[in-house]
Amino acid sequence: MKRLSTLLIFMLALAHGVFANSNTEATESNKAVEVNIFQFKVEIADELQKAARLYESKNPGVKIVIETVGGGDDYGAALRAKNASGNMPDIYNIGGPQDAKDWNSMLEDLSDQPWANNVVGTENVTMDGQLLGLPFAVEGYGLAYNKRIFKAAGIDASKIVDFKSLEAAAVALDLKIKNGDLADEFPLLEAVFEYAAKETWVTGLHTSNIALAQELGSGLTASEAKTIDFKYADGLKKIIDLQGKFSSSSENTGLLNAVDYSTQVDTGLGIERVAIIQQGNWIYGGVKAVDPAVADSLGFLPMPMVGAKEDSIAVGVPMYWSVNSETTDAEKSASKEFLNWLYTSEEGKDIVVNKFFFIPPMKSGYENYPVADPLGRSITEFISAGKTIPWVFMGYPSGWGMDVLGVKIQAYYAGELTWDEAVSQAKAEWANAR
Repeated sequence: MKRLSTLLIFMLALAHGVFANSNTEATESNKAVEVNIFQFKVEIADELQKAARLYESKNPGVKIVIETVGGGDDYGAALRAKNASGNMPDIYNIGGPQDAKDWNSMLEDLSDQPWANNVVGTENVTMDGQLLGLPFAVEGYGLAYNKRIFKAAGIDASKIVDFKSLEAAAVALDLKIKNGDLADEFPLLEAVFEYAAKETWVTGLHTSNIALAQELGSGLTASEAKTIDFKYADGLKKIIDLQGKFSSSSENTGLLNAVDYSTQVDTGLGIERVAIIQQGNWIYGGVKAVDPAVADSLGFLPMPMVGAKEDSIAVGVPMYWSVNSETTDAEKSASKEFLNWLYTSEEGKDIVVNKFFFIPPMKSGYENYPVADPLGRSITEFISAGKTIPWVFMGYPSGWGMDVLGVKIQAYYAGELTWDEAVSQAKAEWANAR
């Protein structure tokens, strides 16, 4: 844990002119504190920095230092590296029950915080009566699609309610693209899908969750499961095959293993090179930065799992803000105050909804801050219709989703494993990990 040196405290105190008398000096020096935040959400990195500067301007003596690792980088591995090097942050992120177990000795109990009884999704980070995290947001993911392209192709997205209708839409759109029927209006459009198989969190966590959530039911159940049946492995294969078959790498799906998040979002959906990607509402800000008109034409299609629910999207809490219980009392207090401000002040609420583009994880208090972006609104429509499945991937054994199953899916795309081999090996490694 990084602490302010005596020199830095002196400099901060000097900058705020606190040497007018000895009593003022003592008071201001005691307030000087640095809060180190290590967070995963690359989509909010710039706006979080702006929020920190705003907070600092209102709280002299508090310095907020933010480091972001996410997107194509492994946040969990980076956090473990920080711990190994003795450089743990004051505020960091945990994903759910498995992380709550793994980091339990370094998690501050937040159950006395003013937001504690007003947030959703706390069951995954509550242990022995202690609340160990503040939910980032409510998020959802499915198949994000471009309504303008669908309209031009004459495809009614409201009729896509299962795998059969999704596949039929993909076939129809693929034919129009290959025939050049949409070329005048969408000159860059080259494929139906772009699938970021390089990002094993996309494949090994999010795609697999559509199958395993319907087998295991909750993150807590997943965290306690000694084995898995992979009951819907055939349905999972269908959705993975579909995204490969109608991608720009359909002739060699092994090439999808080089497709990263930026290629999928910024230079895929964002420039209308493809019409559909498997992602969540967190992409809105990124797409808007590329082309606001495209961002405002997005919506979600369901991710159908043959043999289980086919008309739903996955909705859950992506991560939780946690406070390091081993830091100093001053740093813990400052960390909690910053999080409280971010989620409960009027300034913070505006940032959460209109800058981060989050769906607030609060039961009340955000009535004056309606969800502003089309992807967020699409998720709320799925929620209102009861067409959701839970996120259970944070209950997978540590590293299993990304480092095991995600890698097996890459090997399947590359032709190095059959689907049955990939599934069988992944099941065995789950059992070994538990």
